[in-house]
This record gives sequence, C-alpha cells and structure tokens, in this order.
Amino acid sequence: MLSFPTKKRGLTVTAAAVTLAALLAGAASQPASAQATRLKTWGLNASGQLGDATLLERHTPVTAAGATDAEVTQVSGGGGHSLTRLSNGTVEAWGSNSDGQLGDGTLINHSTPGTVANLLGVTAVAAGGLHSLALLSNGTVWAWGDNQFGQLGDGTITDRSIPVQVVGLTNVVAISAGTFHSLALLSDGTVRAWGQNAFGQLGNGTGVDSPVPVTVLGLTGVSDIAAGGQHSLALLSTGAGRAWGDNSQGQLGNGTLMGSSTPVVVSGLAGATSIAAGSFHSLAQLNTGTVRSWGDNSSGQLGDGTTTDRLTPVAVLALTNVNLIAAGGNHSLAYPGAGPVTTWGDNTNGQLGDGSVIDRLVPTGIRTGRIGITSIDGGDYHSLIV
Repeated sequence: MLSFPTKKRGLTVTAAAVTLAALLAGAASQPASAQATRLKTWGLNASGQLGDATLLERHTPVTAAGATDAEVTQVSGGGGHSLTRLSNGTVEAWGSNSDGQLGDGTLINHSTPGTVANLLGVTAVAAGGLHSLALLSNGTVWAWGDNQFGQLGDGTITDRSIPVQVVGLTNVVAISAGTFHSLALLSDGTVRAWGQNAFGQLGNGTGVDSPVPVTVLGLTGVSDIAAGGQHSLALLSTGAGRAWGDNSQGQLGNGTLMGSSTPVVVSGLAGATSIAAGSFHSLAQLNTGTVRSWGDNSSGQLGDGTTTDRLTPVAVLALTNVNLIAAGGNHSLAYPGAGPVTTWGDNTNGQLGDGSVIDRLVPTGIRTGRIGITSIDGGDYHSLIV
C-alpha cells in the first residue's frame, strides 16, 4: 500500500449494517451477467482511480473497465492510482499519473485501465503512494513513478514514467510498496528495502534515504512483508511478527511509541499467516481465521469497537474464517472464504463501500455482487477486489 492521508475523527457506528444472509441473498439474486462482472472498486475517484471511466466518488462497489475475471489475478491500491496483474503476465494501471506511476510514458491521468509499458512475466504488483512496483518471474523487480527519495531503487532520484529495473535484486519472491519506500523479500528469507528512511523504515539502523536496496538488519526466515505509510512489517515463518520505522501511533506493536530503525518484536503476535500495513496501523491474519490489529485507531481502523490507539495487537471483532486481509490508508478490509467482504475504519469518501460516509468501528459486510474473491486491497481512500 500506501500513502499517509491526514488522520481524522469522523462519525462512527459500531453495529454491522448488513447481515451475512442478506448479503449472500443479494449476490445470489444478481443476474448472471452481473455475477460475472470482474474488478470492483469504490471510494474516492478524483483521479480516476476507480477505473469506471468517470471521476465520480462511489460509496458502493462499481465495475471497473478492462480485463475479465479470468484475466485479473491481483489488485493493488496506491495513493491515488490502482494496479492489476493479468494472467498473461502484464500489468494494467489507472488513476493519478502525476509522477508517471501509471507507467505508460506520460503524466496524464486515466480513468480506465491501460497497459504498463514493457512489462512481461509479472507475478505480483504493488502500488505505493506515488510509485509502483512489479515482480517478474525471473526474480527481478521493476519500478516506476515518483523517485524523490529513491523509492524506485535504480540508483537515482529521477522520476520514471516507464518501468526501470531495481538494481542488484535477484531471487525476489514478494514485494510491497509504502508511501515513499519499497520492500522486497528474497528467497533466502531476508528482506531488502530502499527509498525514504527518515523514520528508519528501511530497517538498516540509519535514518539515511537509499536509492538502492539495503539489507534489513537481523531478519531471517521471513515469509511475508508489508510496507505502510512510514513503517514496515515482516512475518516470520514461525508466525511471529517484526516491525520497524515510525511508531508515533503504536504501529510497531511493541508496547511503546518509540520508533526504531531496526526490527523489533510485535508483542504477543503468534500464529500469524499474513500481514498488512496502512498509513499508521497494522493488521495480521492468524491461523485461527481471526485478525489482530494495532496502531492508529482514530477512525476505527483497528475494528475493536473503539477509537483508542493500541500499542500492542488486539482482536478485530466479529471476524472468523478470514482468508484475505488488506489495509488502506485509514481503513481495513477482510474476506472470509464464505460470506461478504467486510470493511471498517475511515469512510470519508465511501471507501468502506457500505453506501455511506460514516466511519465504522467494527467490520461491516458490504454488497459486492461477487463470490469467490481472490484479491483485495485498499488505497489511501479507495478499495478494490477481484
């Protein structure tokens, strides 16, 4: 994910608005053509990041233009742009293009998906604040867009409107893009980071930006990574968590508000299977199908029924059998294997997709007209599923 939107405290409610039975009935009642629709998006659309050929803000899911279900395999939301990976190994992008983050060789915004130039064999994508990343099947990483802090990793601070290769990286198995920094997980279980480091989010023990990848100190056996606004997360194969960078809202989860330029232990986290990082909050999915959260809770993005920041992980209420999690700027998403997508937190621009602009302090099911969802993500103020 992501960028760091201004924190805010808005109207909140604590009760889920739609029952599971009603949501499933709604999806089942859709005509076949509606059920077959592909990419769904909602929330802020000022730059065309919803991909529906308009600039209209949407408070319920709409269908983005472009690829079919069979083609789209992954979604990723950034500051004001969106990415999808297609099954043929290419990438589509749309929304804000102020810094070339759409990768089409221009600086022109687009409200419908277009192909990113010169990319084939892509296995994963990641949208940052104003930049984008792609992982190729050969284990290399390519980047484009804003490069003011070296977050493209090409050894310069020059913006790029078409993809360039991140220098010195091979055998990469996962990527994540933060606001102004980037992460890569290598096949040996170690992590590399590059870009902005003012808060120690590169994890190399300094506060110096780096335009080339550096090694995150003291990490081995890593199975997942997540880059947030100004902090970073790593999941170990043991199910434990590590975090580093900004900790102003407790997003490192170690019981303090002290930032760290090297990884610290996320207190009490065990049995985690995936992680996600928002602007100032963090999420972890457990092997029990439940979710833990910590950090900023000003909009209810921790899902514990309060707006109290948490310095260590707490349980997200009313979630079971979760398969997928994602963190937007100040909102969160989860998807169980059977049932609706649930969202909670900031809803200023309808990014929760429940038809309102009311913040939610607990997960709320939404009608997407979709079942069998395989990828979800949140941008700063918008959300995507496929």
